[in-house]
Amino acid sequence: MKVAVIGQGYVGLPLALAAAEVGYQVVGIDSDPVRVESLNAGRSPIGDISDLYLQGQSIYYKATTDFSEIADADVVVLCLPTPLDSAGEPDHSILLAGATAAAEHVGPGALVINESTVSPGFTRDTLAPLFAGRDVAYSPERIDPANKSWNVKNTPKLVAGISDMACDRAVYFYSKFVTTLTSYSSIEVVETAKLLENSFRLVNISFINEIAEFCSAMEIDIREVIAAAATKPYGFMPFFPSAGVGGHCIPVDPQYLASKAREIGASTRFIDLATKVNLERPSYFVGVASGILGSLTSKKIVVIGVAYKPNVADVRETPAESLISLLRSAGADVVWHDHLVGQWNGEVSAALSVGYDLAVLVNPHDGTDLDALGSIPVIDTRGGI
Repeated sequence: MKVAVIGQGYVGLPLALAAAEVGYQVVGIDSDPVRVESLNAGRSPIGDISDLYLQGQSIYYKATTDFSEIADADVVVLCLPTPLDSAGEPDHSILLAGATAAAEHVGPGALVINESTVSPGFTRDTLAPLFAGRDVAYSPERIDPANKSWNVKNTPKLVAGISDMACDRAVYFYSKFVTTLTSYSSIEVVETAKLLENSFRLVNISFINEIAEFCSAMEIDIREVIAAAATKPYGFMPFFPSAGVGGHCIPVDPQYLASKAREIGASTRFIDLATKVNLERPSYFVGVASGILGSLTSKKIVVIGVAYKPNVADVRETPAESLISLLRSAGADVVWHDHLVGQWNGEVSAALSVGYDLAVLVNPHDGTDLDALGSIPVIDTRGGI
C-alpha cells in the first residue's frame, strides 16, 4: 500500500515514519525544498525524531515537493498547520492550499484522511467536496512534542468517516501501527472532541493562573497548593501556572470551537474568558517586574526559555513573545536565553550571567544553567515564592 503524507512537520513526519516502519510505501510531501533535502539526507528537523530512526525508515520512506507522487497513492493524509490569523480567527488557508494541490492528483480509489485541526463541519462541508467521489475520513492528530511516554503509535486515535466505508478503511490503515483506535458516528463528533480536549486544558490552565495570582498575593506557594490538592484520589486534575499557554494546540484549538459557536449562535463564555486571562498573563508579569525594580527604563532583563514548553525548540504561540514586547515597551533592555531555540525573530540567544537586573523564567529547559545568574532577582512564571 502506498501512502502520501502531506506536510512533514511535527505531525506529518512522525506519522509518515510510523507507517513506513510497518512496511507501507510512504512518500512525505512538503513545500519546503530545504526540509525535503534534509529528510532525504537522513537529517531530522524535529527533536522527537532522531537521525538514526529517520535513516532506518529510508527503505520505505522518501520526501518530495512533487504533488504528482500522490497519483498512485492508496491513502493520502493531510497533516498541515491550521493556525490563527492576525485577528485571532481560524486560518484554514494552508490546509486548503495543500488539499487543493492534492486534489489535482489523487486517484479515484484513494482514501483521503484529514489530521489537521479544523472547525466542526469543515471536513464534510469544505474538504470532502474537493475530493468528490473519494472516501474521506477525519482522525485528529494527538502529538505532544518532547513527551517520552506517548507518541503516534500508543496514543489512542479517534476516527470517523464521511461514510462507513471511509471509516473502516481509515481504521484498517491506522491499525497496522496504532495500538488503540476508536471509531465514532460522525466526523463532526470527532472534530468537536479534538477541540474539546484543548479547550478543557485552556480553561483549566487559565483558572490555575488566576489562583496563582491569588497565592502570590497571599505569599503562599501555588505549587505546594496544587500538590496538596492532588492528593485527593478523585475529582481533581492538576494543572500548573505559566506565563500563558503556547504551542500549536491549547491557545489555538479553542478559537476554532468559538468561531463555529459564533456562526451557529451558541455561547462559549468560558473559552472567551479563559482566552482573555491567558492573553493577560504577560502583562501581569510586567507588573511583577515593576514591583521588584520600580521603573523598568534601561533595566537589563533576561527572559529564559522562549519555546512554548520545556525541552522543545518550538516557539509557536509562545507567551514569551508578548512578554518581551511588553517589557521593551516599558523601557527595559531585554534579551532572551534559550539554548534549544538559538535564533528567533532575528535575534540570538544571550548568555546567562550575573550582569542583569532581573531574570524571568518562562520555560527553561533541562540543562539551562540557572546558577550562572548568581543572586540576581528571578521571577518564576511557573509559580513559587
